[in-house]
Amino acid sequence: MYDHMNNSIYNFLYDSVVNAYLIEQCGLHPPTSSQYGLVVHSHGDFFGSIAFPAVAELALRVNKLGKSSVTYEVALFERGVENVKAVGELIHVFVDRGTGRPATKGMSDSLREGLQKLVVPQLKL
Repeated sequence: MYDHMNNSIYNFLYDSVVNAYLIEQCGLHPPTSSQYGLVVHSHGDFFGSIAFPAVAELALRVNKLGKSSVTYEVALFERGVENVKAVGELIHVFVDRGTGRPATKGMSDSLREGLQKLVVPQLKL
């Protein structure tokens, strides 16, 4: 309609890359795992647009890993273009399937170990 990808698609892609990582690298099985992630915050910043037939490529990192929460940052690029088109942030809180509350002991070891691989150390100024 507007000759560029709609903002809602960016959010869908951010959520998809995060969940693909959780399933493939952290052993999460959303229908049956004892914990699941609730998105409690998300936002996006746009620096350029992307439109068909361009191909989007996404990069994922973890900016903060807490006891039961994780802050992800996802960068969206157009294949073959160096400059980032958009950056999204999502915060998951992992909750107990039975109670819907944050797990008292925090996220599972398999989640933490997988997410730790994506943690980018923050510089202190």
